[in-house]
Amino acid sequence: MTRSVTKISLILGFILLQACSPTRRLTQDELWLVNNEILVDDQVSRDVALSGLLLQKPNTKLPVIGIPLGVLVHNLATPNPHERFEQWLTNNPKKAQRLERLISAKQLRAIDSAKINFNQWLKNTGSAPVVIDTSKSTRTLEQLKKLFYNQGYFNVNGRYSVLKDSSRNNRGSVRYDLTLNKPYTIGDLAYRIESPQLDSLFRVNLKASFIQSGQTYDLANFDNERARITLQMRNSGFYFFDQDYVTFEADTNGLGRRVNVQYIIPNRRINKGDSVATTAPFKQYRINRVRIITDHSPQNQMLPFKDTTYYKGYELYSHEGGKYRSKALTNAIAIIPGSLYSDIDRTVTNTQINELRNFKYPTIHYKVDQEDTTGTGLISSIYLSPRKKYTFGIDLDAYTSTIQQFGVGFSTSFLIRNVFRGAENLEISARGSVGSSKDNAISDSQFFNTSDVGIDAKLSIPRLLFPINTQSIIPKYMAPTTAISAGLNSQQNIGLDRQNFNSIFSYRWRPSNTRSNTFDLLNLQYVRNLNAANYFNVYRASYQRLNDIALEVNYPFTSTDSSLSIPEETNLFLSSVQDPQAPWSFNPELTQEMNAIAQRKNRLTENNLILASNFSWQMDNRETVNDNSFTRFQWKAELAGSLLSGLSQLSGTTDTSGRREFFGVAFSQYAKLELDYIQHWDLGNQNVMAFRGFGGWALPFGNSSSIP
Repeated sequence: MTRSVTKISLILGFILLQACSPTRRLTQDELWLVNNEILVDDQVSRDVALSGLLLQKPNTKLPVIGIPLGVLVHNLATPNPHERFEQWLTNNPKKAQRLERLISAKQLRAIDSAKINFNQWLKNTGSAPVVIDTSKSTRTLEQLKKLFYNQGYFNVNGRYSVLKDSSRNNRGSVRYDLTLNKPYTIGDLAYRIESPQLDSLFRVNLKASFIQSGQTYDLANFDNERARITLQMRNSGFYFFDQDYVTFEADTNGLGRRVNVQYIIPNRRINKGDSVATTAPFKQYRINRVRIITDHSPQNQMLPFKDTTYYKGYELYSHEGGKYRSKALTNAIAIIPGSLYSDIDRTVTNTQINELRNFKYPTIHYKVDQEDTTGTGLISSIYLSPRKKYTFGIDLDAYTSTIQQFGVGFSTSFLIRNVFRGAENLEISARGSVGSSKDNAISDSQFFNTSDVGIDAKLSIPRLLFPINTQSIIPKYMAPTTAISAGLNSQQNIGLDRQNFNSIFSYRWRPSNTRSNTFDLLNLQYVRNLNAANYFNVYRASYQRLNDIALEVNYPFTSTDSSLSIPEETNLFLSSVQDPQAPWSFNPELTQEMNAIAQRKNRLTENNLILASNFSWQMDNRETVNDNSFTRFQWKAELAGSLLSGLSQLSGTTDTSGRREFFGVAFSQYAKLELDYIQHWDLGNQNVMAFRGFGGWALPFGNSSSIP
């Protein structure tokens, strides 16, 4: 480590000595840009939107020390290395001849090529010094003025100035000075919409408009309004409507600083071959037919269908026979026969088909129904390409860590799609590892002394398994799913050696793009500790404190080194705090500490049986995985033990401490509430600020005195 630091220091020192000035390659009239400053109405602006418009920015410097390392590396490159090498050969003919006889003329040219390549590498690795270019400063000023112009500052004035550093040569900065003046506001609004149906629907939602009389003029609001109108119309049956139909006319003549705006939406343009386009009022289109091709592929697209099924207005076609029940597919399709055309229905259908994990990305086409006499009917064709029914995967891994000197592991997964012809997925996975740990609490001569083996199975069903119909409460556009899972895990790597069994029956649905709900109707967890007697070999701090207390009360150790044997003496000594006949006594402080040690030991070594129900509510407005500005909030409420409490009363069995048991195991009872809040802010320049806050409340009751 010391040698590496020394080498890095020597390299940096060499660079600094050879290129100590970032301006050493500049001419006398060139200025290295060290700073940009933007003044808006005589106030320095830190707005990221403004700084993002700068065409020239200072070279990046190392934090804290402020050294432009990239420029220094770039300056190490020799200008015109080939010409300099040729000049050296000309000026030193005898040396050149000796060198040529020594290594050959070809190798001499290789030296020239190597110098050229090395200098090019230095230039590519470093960064050229940013030299102030007034033409780019002029273009930057125009972009800054345009930004404010689009925000309603039609009379914005601006200028830039190049400030030369009087104390250091060849350095300068650029200052942009903008005077905004008073912005323009929206005046009267007028509407010229030629299609009657379009006009009626438009006026219903005027309150949602991004353009309102009296607000400051902002070009972004016009773009948002154009998108809002398009979204509204295309989700209300206007199949041929698009954003290009929405235009605006702005008038500022004789209105002071007010802008009157007129909406203009003409009739639909209809092109018929090479003839002159005609116009007609926009009409609302309905879905007359929904065709679902359940096994589409490039190989069979020209072949006739072998199976046709009609189900609740849907038409299902297949080339190889119906492998899916009709209801399973139609539940995932939001395009409903007889409904108005809607872009949202297409998007929801794509999403829900993908979530089935049975098909590749679907293709959805629309065409006008030529048999519809009203001319307002559409035929929707949905092409589904099934994935392979079986998918198998296996991974092998070898690793080392601070806990394990060496370990090997494996994981496998086996996925069966469409198990019961209802697009259900059954996933079976297994995992295992063995390792060598020098910190294992058990003295073991075996090399592999830790292990972890588990198997899980999960059945995903694309609907809610519930005795009654939940369509009115949770409609199919919320993509409801039922998940049934079970798993078994065995560990022999923590000293206590435990087995864990879990099983979950849960529902999940998504009310909107940013909201999701999960309801675990039954969540069963059973943890069995196989080596509880080894507790004090694992938790050495607790054992050491227990031993110190034994010394304080003059406990008669059986060993010669005055230490409690594990587990016989440790258990006896812990239980003696409750025995008034014990030959040693404890003061109140030691009694409290002994009870705390015993309580922690009991909590960590007792077998746990938890049967809970919980509900999770989550909001996440992140649009993509690359979105750096988003909010996420989640809360979860859980209640455990109530059902087992009722069932255990029938048997009436209890353990030694009076806790009710179910099949010989004391179960847990508690109520719990958890909150989690995450906020990310994009600060620009690839900088993100993040905040997270979380908290919770838990209350043990009935059969429990602590939270497991």
